Amino acid sequence: MDIAALQMLVAAIEERSLARAAERENLVASAASKRIVELERQVGTTLLARHNRGVEPTAAGAALYHKARAILQSVRSLEDLCVDYAPDGIPKLRLAANRSAIVQFLPADLRDYGRIEPRARVDLVEAYSGDIPRLVSDQEVDIGIYHASGAAPGVTSHPYRTDRVVLVTPIDHPLAGRGPVFLEEARSYDFLGYFPRHSFEAFLELVGASLSGPLNVKVQVANYEARCRMIREGLGIGVLPELIADTYLGLLGLAKVALRDAWAERQFFVCVRDPAHLRPSAQALLQCLRHQAPGQVR
Repeated sequence: MDIAALQMLVAAIEERSLARAAERENLVASAASKRIVELERQVGTTLLARHNRGVEPTAAGAALYHKARAILQSVRSLEDLCVDYAPDGIPKLRLAANRSAIVQFLPADLRDYGRIEPRARVDLVEAYSGDIPRLVSDQEVDIGIYHASGAAPGVTSHPYRTDRVVLVTPIDHPLAGRGPVFLEEARSYDFLGYFPRHSFEAFLELVGASLSGPLNVKVQVANYEARCRMIREGLGIGVLPELIADTYLGLLGLAKVALRDAWAERQFFVCVRDPAHLRPSAQALLQCLRHQAPGQVR
């Protein structure tokens, strides 16, 4: 039996109308009717009773409907399975992470995963932390890495890594060489954005009452190296993850200043939609990403 004909039978019975079923399957009504007629010819019995209000399944049509739905579900499962592989048949995983995790942590973790699954391929997608749990829940990606003050709802999250953000200044800046400071103590200086939580408004919501007023942000720039080069030119100071800042301190002649604020330490999580239904290659990647902190948070 033709899969397209079974799809049309299911649509016609569920919509109780050949016209609506044709619209649902993106066909003209005559083509939809032809598929049903051909299916009835193949099985040798009438499947749909036509009337002015639409269509109703006959007893044979109702019996075939339930079997057809199961067949179509199996076909969809096969199609979903094929999506998980590259054109050459190699397992393909979809991993979403924010920029900080991609730069700081994933190079070493993906190296370790490559030793376990040398033929697997990872499609790495950069996304904002606030969007990543939704991408996992909607099955747009297999695994996500995000940072937040707590585990996101709707997915299963495991602690992944922690990092700290610091102030980065020119080497001759008044704050350079000082001990740890609160961000409030730097509020009188010009700043270069991008901030934790990816927008200035969300950042101000994060820091809450720790600031007595807004920061003076002269330029918003997401690229870490570009931001550090602008800091070197005296355009302002910036907030960067410490491991990333360390890369540029000696290279560009910059200084870092530790922040005493509680929000300066960030918790990263790795999340999946349903651990019980992960493919073996995805399970192996999840284990690699969990190796620093094996606890589970829901």
